[in-house]
This record gives sequence, structure tokens and C-alpha cells, in this order.
Amino acid sequence: MWTAIAIVAVVALYIIAIYNGLIAGKNQVKEAWATVDTQLMRRYDLIPNLVETVKQAAKHENETLTAVINARNAAMAANGPDGADAQNKLTETLKSLFAVAENYPELKANQNFLELQRELADTENKIQATRQFYNTVVMRLNNQVEQFPSNLVARTFGITAATPFKAEDSAKAAPQVKF
Repeated sequence: MWTAIAIVAVVALYIIAIYNGLIAGKNQVKEAWATVDTQLMRRYDLIPNLVETVKQAAKHENETLTAVINARNAAMAANGPDGADAQNKLTETLKSLFAVAENYPELKANQNFLELQRELADTENKIQATRQFYNTVVMRLNNQVEQFPSNLVARTFGITAATPFKAEDSAKAAPQVKF
């Protein structure tokens, strides 16, 4: 009699352990997808803001250089009294260029674009890593759901396999950044 009770108790504890493992796996899948979602939000939040920041910085530097070049050409073409206004305009644009040069000794549009490229690559790497982690925990759960004897417990409690991440063909291309 005690042996039968002991066997039933051991089987019940084993079923409870399997069930708890399945629930832990299910919750890990949810948490892993939340992490993927977080990284996607990082992309959605970061990239447009970063692109706009770099775009504006490059635009400002480009406008300053263009203004200096145009003022220089106008000053070179101007003769006589009309030339004074052109020279003043060149002086003003040079002041703008010097102000930019003081703040950005190397006119850092190039570094900004390199930083944009690094941030884009970093974001995409983080998304890839979180998707990979998600697929790993999905595989662990799916193994538990499909392997004997945990499959019996999973079926009894309605725990089903999770769907791994699979990129659609359109999502396999790298994101395009256009200025």
C-alpha cells in the first residue's frame, strides 16, 4: 500500500516538474519575443531620429560651404563700388564657416555619417541576436512539447508549440537609408 502511494507521489511530482518546465519555457518564449520587440522599437525610435540629425548636420555644413563658395565667386566677379557688398557678404559667410570650424574642427559630416552607419549596423545586429535567442527558446519549448513524456503533459494542459521567427523575403534585405 505504501509503495503504491509512493509511486503515485513520485509520478505526480514528475508531472508537476514537467508542467512547471513547460510553463517556464512558454514564459521564456514570451520574454524573448518582448526582447525582439524592444529592439525593433529601438530601430523605429533611433534610426529616423539619427538619420534626421545627421541629415541636418550635413545640410548645415553643406549650406555653409556652398554659401562661402557662392560669396567668393560673387566677390571675385564684382568690380568697383558694387564689389563692397559682395566682399561684405563673403566676410559674413566666412564668419559662419569659422564658427562651424570652431565647433567642428574637421567639419564632421564624415564622422556623423560613419556614426550613422555604426548605429545602423549595431541596431541590426541586436535585432538579429534577439531573434536568434527567441528561436533558441522556441526550439527548447517545442522539444519539450513534442518529446515523450512531456508531450503527454503538454497535450493534457493544452500547451502547444511556439512558432519560430522566420524572416519574410522582403524583410531579408538591409534597410535602405535615403537622404
